[in-house]
Amino acid sequence: QVQVAESGGGLAQAGGSLRLSCEASGRSFSSFAMGWFRQAPGREREFVATISGSGGATYYSDSVQGRFIISRDNAKNSVMLQMNSLKPGDTAVYYCAARNQVGIASMADRYDYWGQGTQVTVSS
Repeated sequence: QVQVAESGGGLAQAGGSLRLSCEASGRSFSSFAMGWFRQAPGREREFVATISGSGGATYYSDSVQGRFIISRDNAKNSVMLQMNSLKPGDTAVYYCAARNQVGIASMADRYDYWGQGTQVTVSS
C-alpha cells in the first residue's frame, strides 16, 4: 500500500508563486509515475501535470503549460509542483496521485493512490 501526502498549499496573490510538495511511502518510488490534479468548487477534478517514474518525461495541461513545473526527487520519495504566475482561476484543492506504472498519464482513473489534497487560493 502506498500513502501519498501533499503539503505547501496556501494563499498567494495573482502573479505570485507557490510550491507544492508530495511525499509517497511504500515500495520503490521510481516505479510510480506521479500526477497533480485539482478541483475547484462546483467543478470536476482536472488534470494539471504528470511526471514519469524516472523524471524524464513530463506533460502539462494547456491551462498551466509554461507556468507550472513538475519535478521529482526519487531519493526523497517526493514530487514537487512549482506554480508561477498564479491566476485566480488556479484556486482549487490540489491532489497528488501515484500510478502503478512508470509512464505518464493525464486521466485520473489511471492513478491508484491519492492524497487528501491541499488548498491553494489565489487572490486578485
